[in-house]
Amino acid sequence: MDRRATTSPATAAPGPPADAPAAGPGGRTAALWRAARPAERLCCATGALLVLSGLAHLVVFALDGGPWDGPVSWRKPVTFGLSFGLTLITVTWVTSYLRIGARRRSVLLVVFAAGCVVEVAGITLQAWRGVPSHLNTETPFDTAVAMTLAVGGGVLVVVLSAFAAAAFRHRLGGPPEMALALRSGFAVLIIGLLSGAAMIARGVVLSRAGHQQAAYHSTAPLKPLHGVGLHAVLVLPALAWLLSRTSWGDVTKRRILYAAVGGYAAAVLAAGAWAALTW
Repeated sequence: MDRRATTSPATAAPGPPADAPAAGPGGRTAALWRAARPAERLCCATGALLVLSGLAHLVVFALDGGPWDGPVSWRKPVTFGLSFGLTLITVTWVTSYLRIGARRRSVLLVVFAAGCVVEVAGITLQAWRGVPSHLNTETPFDTAVAMTLAVGGGVLVVVLSAFAAAAFRHRLGGPPEMALALRSGFAVLIIGLLSGAAMIARGVVLSRAGHQQAAYHSTAPLKPLHGVGLHAVLVLPALAWLLSRTSWGDVTKRRILYAAVGGYAAAVLAAGAWAALTW
């Protein structure tokens, strides 16, 4: 996955013989997996497990029923498992285009993976216990879980901010369109993270004032902005990668990517406006 490494024509690995059969998708995937760093393999495997956890809880919801919305529902382990799993795999991929030291990147990725596991595990545990996860201070144990989730969220923000800073400070690898996609994706991601921090901060204020139910429901206005913001770092770089696989001209590719960035910015503005009107 590391796109920073380069090889000169003299030292490049020889290709397969002209009469050798082309490697299929399975062979290419296996080659990429073998070439990945240990931290990348760990993060991708962990992300896949989190996605499977989200899908498993979707089955639980279908069998058990109950409300989809609200502070206590199967929605949270479903959406958080899927979201954190996809985000972990995405961050592992997109950071391979950053000009950042291999050891530093590996450490940040492992910390990020640990934070994702802690968040999904805490939310899933509380769902099975039938109690709210965030902002829940009803018992010492619930308080410990809520505080762990808050600290874990803070760690994730620090790690993603470090990656975002690297994206803006240095030249990026990959196809020409990837620089715009990555920087735009990280910029929108930071907005999503800030909206999440605002949700927790407002909920804590209401909870400490004795308005526990209001605290649980206070996060609703910012949820669309939070959700839209978090996945820009997947959508836009994925589009840039797909465009790089086409035979279209550079001008056409740039126009499509600029349109996508503009559309995503419009979605963020719309979600932000809705949050401001309903806050």
